[in-house]
Amino acid sequence: MSDVSVHRHSSGESGIFANAYLVETARGVVAVDTTLTESDSAALRAKLEELEKPLLAILLTHGHPDHYNGVSNLLRADRVPVAATAGVDRVIREDDAAKERQWRPVYGEEWPVRRTFPNRTVHDGESLIFDGATFTVHDLGPGESHSDSIWIMAGSGERIAFIGDVVLHGVHAYTADGHTAAWLSNLDRVKSLLKGMEFLYPGHGEPGDAKMLDWERQYLVKYRKEVTALADGHARLTEDEKATLVSRMKDYLPTDRLEFLIGLGADAVAAELSAH
Repeated sequence: MSDVSVHRHSSGESGIFANAYLVETARGVVAVDTTLTESDSAALRAKLEELEKPLLAILLTHGHPDHYNGVSNLLRADRVPVAATAGVDRVIREDDAAKERQWRPVYGEEWPVRRTFPNRTVHDGESLIFDGATFTVHDLGPGESHSDSIWIMAGSGERIAFIGDVVLHGVHAYTADGHTAAWLSNLDRVKSLLKGMEFLYPGHGEPGDAKMLDWERQYLVKYRKEVTALADGHARLTEDEKATLVSRMKDYLPTDRLEFLIGLGADAVAAELSAH
């Protein structure tokens, strides 16, 4: 788009490689997701200030802290919409305290003390317009998280999509919410929604084309297959079985990026598969 630029902030390992995006229009900036840590969200705010345009809105794709923890730092004193589907809003509010108890001991002072929740809820198919750019949300329900969504931006005859963690591109996947079957269905739905679209912006990893949807599908199918074989009908894996799972998934995707997620989600997926 000639009048729109997308600026990506890619967190490093300490921010679990989460992406946040600043969509620059002629007269303002719309943010999509906001990173995990104090450092990354402060860097995102600095990047916004370098653009010397006002923040118009923050759009959230889902309710995992690596995508909403940085809202407070990005907003500061700005009063703008922080928009999410009702499902994403619910997950953030219901799970925030538990997520803090789980992860503050790991992140310490990098875990934001003040976290800002959405102030505007949107429904499936609703569009918000900022400086001539139209952002339409699609509510996917459970998938990578307990409630996922994507935002499609249209303007100047072009369309691009911010797909959140429907794809964690080139890194190991978070499966601990236990909705891998729904996630696979969501990949089919998103593929249909984004038909003909050339560029997708994922929640983790490099932006690219729709081939990343097929890549994520193959990863999830492999993960489910290995959990099924190791669990043998049980709802949990032993520590030795989890170690085997890690080894097999790293053979499949030879990267250390988010390796800890492989074992983290094993029991949730074993329970999901044993229930069907």
